[in-house]
Amino acid sequence: MALLSTFAVDDDPAQMVAALQADGAAIIADVLPPEQLASLNDGLRPWVEATPNGRDDFTGRLTSRTGALVARVPESRDLVTHPLVVDLAQTFLAPFTNKIQLHLNQVINIKPGSKSQPLHRDRLAWGGYIPQDIEPQFNTIWALTDFTESNGATRLVPGSPGWDDDRRATEDEKTQAIMTAGSVLIYSGSVIHGGGANHSADDRRGLNITYTLGWLRTEENQYLSCPPEVAKDLEPELQELLGYTMGNYALGYFSDPRALPTSTDILAPEFALGRPPREKIVQENAG
Repeated sequence: MALLSTFAVDDDPAQMVAALQADGAAIIADVLPPEQLASLNDGLRPWVEATPNGRDDFTGRLTSRTGALVARVPESRDLVTHPLVVDLAQTFLAPFTNKIQLHLNQVINIKPGSKSQPLHRDRLAWGGYIPQDIEPQFNTIWALTDFTESNGATRLVPGSPGWDDDRRATEDEKTQAIMTAGSVLIYSGSVIHGGGANHSADDRRGLNITYTLGWLRTEENQYLSCPPEVAKDLEPELQELLGYTMGNYALGYFSDPRALPTSTDILAPEFALGRPPREKIVQENAG
């Protein structure tokens, strides 16, 4: 069986990025203290318990996926903006973007009896149109319960990001992200992976938080999952990860449909939240 690199939270971040670049995935062990993990699970529980199972083999007929967590569960926000993870995401994706944004934020709850998810690459969310030399994602799965071989720990194929699409992994090229609750798996959008089968008597629960290039459309529509009336009360860093900022020059501005233009009709998204941008941008349309 292949192996994943495992790091302590105070290890060199450059080594973590290097492992991600080489293998497509790595584990950072025991990041969350027990009290934060317990509080997070308490906040998530009613939403997870109310979420129906998936309707096909990919989403999992005995697996539930609960989203809109920034708006629903305040305890999840510190994980979205976790300094180490955001720094790693920005470093890993820096060759391809000026800014990153939140791509997806959901609890994946694999229940007893659930079958293995088909192995796949997350970058296929964009239909295979992104050139292979551009990495579009930095992904995480935070272990809310222990991830074990028997309860559905995520399956991965280390070293697979550069593989041809028709190559199939042998059993000795695969591994699982075995880790304790409070640990986090980091992985790229190009690594082959999938949820494992749950042969245990308990749920395997993970918080899937992923980041993408600031110029791509996101999998979870953050403007609907966390609309301005909710986002206006969040910290600016979190607002901007949700997409309430310019992705680049002339990328993401808006015009207020309820108001007549004043000095300009080209507004940065921050103005929809009642504040100016934290950085200076050009407000006029280049066109």
